[in-house]
Amino acid sequence: MTAQDSATAPLTIAAGSGTALAALGVGAFSLTFPATAWALEGLGPWTVTTLRVTLAALIAGGSLLALRVPFPERRHVAGLLVVAAGVVIGFPLLTTLALQTSSTSHSAVVVGLLPLTTAACSAVRTGTRPSRTFWAAALAGAAVVIGYALLQSGGTPTSGDLYLFAALLVCAAGYAEGGRLARHLPGWQVIGWALVLCLPLAAPVAAVAVSVEPVRLTAHAVTGVLWLAVGSQFLGLVVWYRGMAEIGVARASQLQLAQPLLTLVWAVLLLGEHLTPAALLTALAVLVCIAVTQRARS
Repeated sequence: MTAQDSATAPLTIAAGSGTALAALGVGAFSLTFPATAWALEGLGPWTVTTLRVTLAALIAGGSLLALRVPFPERRHVAGLLVVAAGVVIGFPLLTTLALQTSSTSHSAVVVGLLPLTTAACSAVRTGTRPSRTFWAAALAGAAVVIGYALLQSGGTPTSGDLYLFAALLVCAAGYAEGGRLARHLPGWQVIGWALVLCLPLAAPVAAVAVSVEPVRLTAHAVTGVLWLAVGSQFLGLVVWYRGMAEIGVARASQLQLAQPLLTLVWAVLLLGEHLTPAALLTALAVLVCIAVTQRARS
């Protein structure tokens, strides 16, 4: 082995481990909508959302306490609140409300725009200027998804579609801010502190929601909530931010190309949904648009 090979070997190993971690995050996220659909079989939307946040916050808080991690500097608190509002509270609540009336496959197609909206929010937040090709592909992807949603709803967006589009915006803002914070804090601490900041709000609301909304603790409902809390809300984001820190936001986001298609597969296997040709074609069209944006950014 040459001296140059010895120098580049650690970088290759780091890139490989970062890719694997980011891929694990995408796999965890792809199960979020099916798990939410399972949870809604026995619990109300507010119960599902606040329970997942409360349980994940307790896990995160315990981890931070056990490792004696100091509270972040004051200059990072505003960013953590953006992550908390978008990723911890906003996206889970809005998508849970959407899944009361929208199918998992339909929601997966619409939310397939997330990498594009995240890239746009990141460009605005950091002041970068993507190329015209990037914006053309991003707008094309948005047009395809909006057209699909209107076609499925007979020309008028449904309440579920409005929830999903709002979820895209708040989650993109949270991802972009989280990516910025991950340059200053370990990725797992970004989501960990964001969760902890939400605990004083989530826990009381969860107690009220459980007492007001119907509760049927079926196997699906319990499994769904546990996966949402442990897999999607905490561990998935931990490995995602860690992988993103190792290989970069642009390369990590390329792995998200597979997320809508994976969710469509889970919708068929776990929920027995029928996959329409329109959903599959739209998901593939969005994948192509995102691939173009990634190439334009590189």
